[in-house]
Amino acid sequence: MPVVQSDDSSPDGESLDALVRRVRNCTLCAEHLPLGPKPLIHVSTASRILIASQAPGTIAHESGKSFYDPSGRRLRSWMGLTEDEFYDTSKVAILPMGLCYPGRLPNGGDKPPRPECAPTWRNQVLGHLTDLRLILLVGSYSQHYTLGRGAVTERVRNFRSYLPRYFPLPHPSWRTGVWEKRAPWFQADVIPALREEIRKALL
Repeated sequence: MPVVQSDDSSPDGESLDALVRRVRNCTLCAEHLPLGPKPLIHVSTASRILIASQAPGTIAHESGKSFYDPSGRRLRSWMGLTEDEFYDTSKVAILPMGLCYPGRLPNGGDKPPRPECAPTWRNQVLGHLTDLRLILLVGSYSQHYTLGRGAVTERVRNFRSYLPRYFPLPHPSWRTGVWEKRAPWFQADVIPALREEIRKALL
């Protein structure tokens, strides 16, 4: 397992707290963001599990808390975690592919994460998260970024191929509830395994 650094500074000497302050002051994509920049990031050097998600929605933007909406309740149910456990950064880090709400598509649904975001910040933040034991790749954007192009359903069905480092999951939107009814193997096979991997990561 990775070893925790004795402090929270990276090889270049910048602390995680200082990096997070820079992230939260980022205005790189401001002209493209309908609600303005408000980067959401929940991390600590002690985090054991990383949720690599898509981008905040409007409720997350307003509240300042990622997954503070029905999709978050669905994700916490999948993981078998309480709300307090989920937002405890010594247990769970949340680092979306896009840190700000990207806006809506003309035909409904949120726009993709801004493409500038992950290349600018992701590796800098991950360099501090030295005690991660499990990375949940939630949705297509995080899976494509990390694993290359591929079908989400097949990756979720074949989740064991990506362990022990990664666990691919669908995005927990309301649409996934419809998908779950057509994929009974998800609740029967994937969810018990996910909860077991989370249990092991938090030991």
